[in-house]
Amino acid sequence: MSEEELLSVDYEVFGKVQGVFFRKYTQSEGKKLGLVGWVQNTGAGTVQGQLQGPTPKVRQMQEWLKTTGSPQSRIIKAEFKNEKKIENLDYKDFKVVR
Repeated sequence: MSEEELLSVDYEVFGKVQGVFFRKYTQSEGKKLGLVGWVQNTGAGTVQGQLQGPTPKVRQMQEWLKTTGSPQSRIIKAEFKNEKKIENLDYKDFKVVR
């Protein structure tokens, strides 16, 4: 890893985000950006997870979660919380949690 600052942030995405391959696309986009973390469906019909990686890439992924998602999803909003700078990544990969 370079000298770039690492960021960790939790997210939750609201709207039509279950049953539309949202988790699969989120995992794919996260890996493409070189991020680690996880994504899962919630009982409330949302998708939640955590992102970790270089700050600019995390910002890019946050934008993707707010505006793009999977082709058939309809995102109402995305919320981000517990944002913090980290020294090391807590994960080795970007996983779909079932």
